[in-house]
Amino acid sequence: MQLRSVGVPAVDDVLDEAVGRGSRSDPVVGRTAGPAGNAQLTAWTGLLLLGLVAVELVTLIDVHGLLSWHVVVGTLLTAVAALKIASTGWRFVRYYTGHRPYEQAGPPPLLLRVLGPLVVAGTVGVLASGLWLVVVGPDGGRRTLATLLGQRIDLVSVHQGLFVVFAVVAGLHVLARLIPAVVLATERGYRGAGSGRLRGRGPRLAVLAATVAAGALAAALILPAASAWHDEHHGPPPGIGNR
Repeated sequence: MQLRSVGVPAVDDVLDEAVGRGSRSDPVVGRTAGPAGNAQLTAWTGLLLLGLVAVELVTLIDVHGLLSWHVVVGTLLTAVAALKIASTGWRFVRYYTGHRPYEQAGPPPLLLRVLGPLVVAGTVGVLASGLWLVVVGPDGGRRTLATLLGQRIDLVSVHQGLFVVFAVVAGLHVLARLIPAVVLATERGYRGAGSGRLRGRGPRLAVLAATVAAGALAAALILPAASAWHDEHHGPPPGIGNR
């Protein structure tokens, strides 16, 4: 399906990139493929994040019964999200410090540059508050932090509110970046890659695998702390919509 121009350049740029009509030309330089390699790592990480988020949403159907899975997947999400923030942050720093290959690649469309920090903030907020709920347990999670318009605010409600923020901004980000991510992940978008694989593929896969392994280790370490939420005496566990 072809989207028509809405007549606003900033919006048109996002629509063109979202449907695969327009994209940045990432130079392929050095042993790691430079901007092209960075873009591929970011794409792989983003698609993995999308899959993990889908699994995490499934656990919300019965977050009490699937609490262990909720915590494990949330911890894995934290590790993979950290890698994606690092890869996009690296591109940001290289571009704004004047590194020529990244300058040639150019920045993302303006609206995505505005949305990016909101996605990062929403992601960090919902994951950090979720992990903190596991650490402090039911008593700490349900301790009143403030009262607003007669409504009691605790860490559980903060986590729920941050999830709503994350769902909105991350949903917009996925709509704009899903097709480009698939193109980059499958190496269809690299004119300079030649007929073979993009250089540095092995190290990128190793970094991604190490990140998942670190997340799995962290999940194994933090999971015992979630056992307190199984006690029905304290009410429902830290899930969205379980108040």
